[in-house]
Amino acid sequence: MGAKLTFKYDREGDILYINKTPPYPEQESEELGDEVIARLNPKTGEIENLEVLFFSTRLLRSDLFELPV
Repeated sequence: MGAKLTFKYDREGDILYINKTPPYPEQESEELGDEVIARLNPKTGEIENLEVLFFSTRLLRSDLFELPV
């Protein structure tokens, strides 16, 4: 079986965390737009984590949002 994604929701901050690996301090952050933040591997530039801000608000919208894969 390949890599797994973990999902964690922070109700207080209203943030959905999508992780391929646990976050670590050396990761670089980049805002992808529409209040989605990517945490990148500092050596390869590969996306390792995503943070979706205001997640519950997004669920109430009728339009869907896309995440980079």
